[in-house]
Amino acid sequence: MDLSDKKALITGSTRGIGRAIAEYLAKAGAFVVITGRDEERAQQVAKSISDKAIGVAMDLSDPDSIRSAYERIEKEVGPMDILINNAGITKDKLFIRMSLEDWEEVIKVNLTGTFLLTSLVVKGMLKKRWGRIINISSVVGFMGNVGQVNYSATKSALLGFTKSLAKELASRNITVNAIAPGFIETDMTAVLSEDLKKEYLKNIPLQRFGKPEDVAGVVAFLCSSMADYITGEVIHVNGGMF
Repeated sequence: MDLSDKKALITGSTRGIGRAIAEYLAKAGAFVVITGRDEERAQQVAKSISDKAIGVAMDLSDPDSIRSAYERIEKEVGPMDILINNAGITKDKLFIRMSLEDWEEVIKVNLTGTFLLTSLVVKGMLKKRWGRIINISSVVGFMGNVGQVNYSATKSALLGFTKSLAKELASRNITVNAIAPGFIETDMTAVLSEDLKKEYLKNIPLQRFGKPEDVAGVVAFLCSSMADYITGEVIHVNGGMF
């Protein structure tokens, strides 16, 4: 996979799945832009990954932060060829206890933030007549999960977003796909109880939890020329979870 002439922006890439994706794309030769809410941490991660990387603070809950961050990115390195919409937050509560704030905060970051950033990045792709957009959804967007009505709703919505945008951009040689990870070992899942982890494991035929690298490898493939004829698809990376 040769991405040496490509520039990639990965949201939420200071840790977990996002960082693994950045590392894989950097190994393939891409210039990578690391983003997170903490600028210093983003810059540290960028420095540790590659000399062809920068770190930029971006708060996906704040439209002004999104716009100013992307203006800075374009000024420093130019328009992006690849966008990985990976960042997301959870505000888990049983539905009967979920406040409007819990609902709106997750929607704002996971869905509206994705919309706003993509609308900025896609302009450069349209001019180049080439692009890759990959949205990180989740198995809970298909199965649902107790206490995650808000989070599951955003991950389901990303699927419709992906399929519709793929149809709109296909004529400009821009592909749009989604990946739905299952139980991946990250900071977000580390807080789950051992009993709950054992219950999840019963439903995974491969009998193990995934690693961030399992998702990153699929992302790298979708960014490469080997995936030129794939768009509007959802790839499940969940060990056969049901």
